[in-house]
Amino acid sequence: MIDRDILSKAIKVALKHGGDYADVFVESKRSLSVQLEDGKIEKLLKGTDAGVGIRVIFQGKSAYGYTNEFSQEAILDLAKTVSKASKGPAPQKTIDLRSINPTVDFIIKIPPEEVESRKKINMLKDADQTARAYHQSIKQVLVVYRESVQTVRIATSDGVTADDRRVHTLALVQVIAAENGTIQTGYEPVGGHIGFELFDEHPLNVVSEKAAARAVMMLKARRAPAGRMPVVIASEAGGTMIHEAIGHGLEADLAGQGLSVYSEKLGQNVASSLITVVDDATLPNRRGSFRFDDEATPSQRTVLVDRGVLVAYMYDRLNALKEGKRSTGNGRRESYQHRPIPRMSNTFIVPGSDSPEEIIRSVQHGLLVKKMGGGQVNTVTGDFVFEIQEGYIIKNGLVGEPVRGATLTGNGPQILKSMDMVASDLGFAIGTCGKDAQGVPVSDAMPTVRIPEIVVGGEVT
Repeated sequence: MIDRDILSKAIKVALKHGGDYADVFVESKRSLSVQLEDGKIEKLLKGTDAGVGIRVIFQGKSAYGYTNEFSQEAILDLAKTVSKASKGPAPQKTIDLRSINPTVDFIIKIPPEEVESRKKINMLKDADQTARAYHQSIKQVLVVYRESVQTVRIATSDGVTADDRRVHTLALVQVIAAENGTIQTGYEPVGGHIGFELFDEHPLNVVSEKAAARAVMMLKARRAPAGRMPVVIASEAGGTMIHEAIGHGLEADLAGQGLSVYSEKLGQNVASSLITVVDDATLPNRRGSFRFDDEATPSQRTVLVDRGVLVAYMYDRLNALKEGKRSTGNGRRESYQHRPIPRMSNTFIVPGSDSPEEIIRSVQHGLLVKKMGGGQVNTVTGDFVFEIQEGYIIKNGLVGEPVRGATLTGNGPQILKSMDMVASDLGFAIGTCGKDAQGVPVSDAMPTVRIPEIVVGGEVT
């Protein structure tokens, strides 16, 4: 990593034409990706990428540049180039950098880079065979393994440096089943800010069987009924809805530009009084967890919605400076090649007091969602459409037959305000969240909830 003396010089050069703030982001990332398809290793990619990014913020705007060269000359030249975006006198202060400690730590029991490649490949082959043996209708199986070890050092004009080491391990299984002209897909991922011990808790052959079972079950499922009806979203479905329906809308850049249905609504009711929404990067081993964000702000827990009332947005440094706020530790970037922007980490609805069984018993006729699929959200209006991968009819308070091809259509604030039962359980899902052409690892979660009425797309009977 680059020493503090060079970092201090770079910040001073970056601010020589003025500026409200400057930072240097140094990254080295080693990654491995293995893809097995149709029983064969189709891809095995291994490599290291490293670089330096420098940013200056001046009058609410930012200038950013990056380089792969680590020499002092190259770094100072980059700082000089970025500095030209500012127009004014250099700040009269000394950049004397000091290290800061994180508020949380994460234990990696089995560093993935220390596990033999053969063991990883055999694990993928076992998962492939498990899925294929599940049922004769299984036609295709894709198994993917990924690991990355990202080491970063961030220095800021506030006079601090922060170091973080982020270890991510992930695997996913996708199974395609076909029978009598019907094709269905089962998809199941696992992962987090965790080492190879991930597979002690989630053996990949068990994950594979789960994906295969879903694909085969959906083959025999009838088309979902269409219309307005009560919907129960189980905790197993993860928090895709909360991530999309409200999470992005609470990122300070979108909210500050009026591109969110939640703009200028601090202190207002935006959800049911049963709903509290939190973003928390300090959770142990979750995919969206970190010690520091990508601007050297320590990770933290931020309550966004408190019992239905909007109380906070998620801020990075730039948007916090614009609005006279403090960063909430949500300044994140994909790599040194990208500028930091407000992003979620681990976002979830806080569990309530109802039991999942009580919620299902309360529905006479409706739909149970056990696995969410993809979706689209308009952050300006809050309108959304989500696909359902796994759903079941609820009849007379009992879970009945599976159905396929269902979608949920609604408006985020309206649906959040209508939720009238929240269970005491909590289920997480993982993903890579895309925004402004860059992706970051996240997780999201919801307890089992009841929506009294929502539009379900399916077959009109």
